[in-house]
Parts: sequence; structure tokens; C-alpha cells
Amino acid sequence: MTKSNALKEKQNNSSLKLLVVLSKAYRSLMEQVEDDIHQRGLNLTDFAVMELLYHKGPHTLKAIGEKILLTSGSITYVVNKLENRRYILRIPNENDRRVTFAAITEKGERLMEEIFPGHWARIEEITSGLDETEKQLAIDLLRKLGTANKVK
Repeated sequence: MTKSNALKEKQNNSSLKLLVVLSKAYRSLMEQVEDDIHQRGLNLTDFAVMELLYHKGPHTLKAIGEKILLTSGSITYVVNKLENRRYILRIPNENDRRVTFAAITEKGERLMEEIFPGHWARIEEITSGLDETEKQLAIDLLRKLGTANKVK
């Protein structure tokens, strides 16, 4: 196969096109989401921790790291920052001193109650290029794609 034919084959490969389009769409969406969160006084990681605790209740630091894909060192740094701002607090586990929970404080809840509705509205704007049926189809297809070839 010549170099020219190999290039044409790559250009016609729907798997490669899908990966490129997904990457560009993800980057575009996340830039807009991150900009919105910054305008609300938080960074993306801080917001992710706050949002998790606000909607799902107290979690261990380890579970927070796993859910938002942070290393233990990074989660400690983020929790320290949010704790210093009095948005969250650490709760030691009475049964296992190695385990620490984090919970949102009243101040943190007030902040989330203030900023989350506007953030949600911004997400609606960002995703308004699709109607509800298309959004559900995209969710289903991306979920299928994300679980199709997982190593067991």
C-alpha cells in the first residue's frame, strides 16, 4: 500500500473519525463548562468535589478520588483548600482511623444552592444543539461505546 493510499484509508476510517470528533466535542464542551465554573468562583476539580458531596452526601476521601479521577495526593490538596474555605469538613471514621470522610458544610450547601441552578442552565445552553431524543440517543451510544471493550 502506498503512502497516499494509507492516508486515504485513514481519512475514510469511521473509527478514527469518531475518535477525533468525540475528542473535539469533549474539549469544546469542557472548555465552556470550565469557564462557567470559573466565573462562579471555583475551579473544575473543586466544583466536582462540592457537587458530589452536595448531591450524594458524605464520601470517603478515597471514594471521592475514585469518582472524580484524582490521586490521593490531589484529593488531599483539594479537600484542604475546600476545608480552609469552610465549604467542606473532614469527618474521622470512628471504627477505622485510616478512613476519613468529607461532607459539605452549610456554607458549602449555600454556595451550591446559589451557583448550581445557573450552572445547570448553562449546561442546558451548551447542549442545546441536540433535542431531548438526540441527547438520550447520544447517552445510550456513548455508554455502549464506553463499556464495549472494557478489559475484564
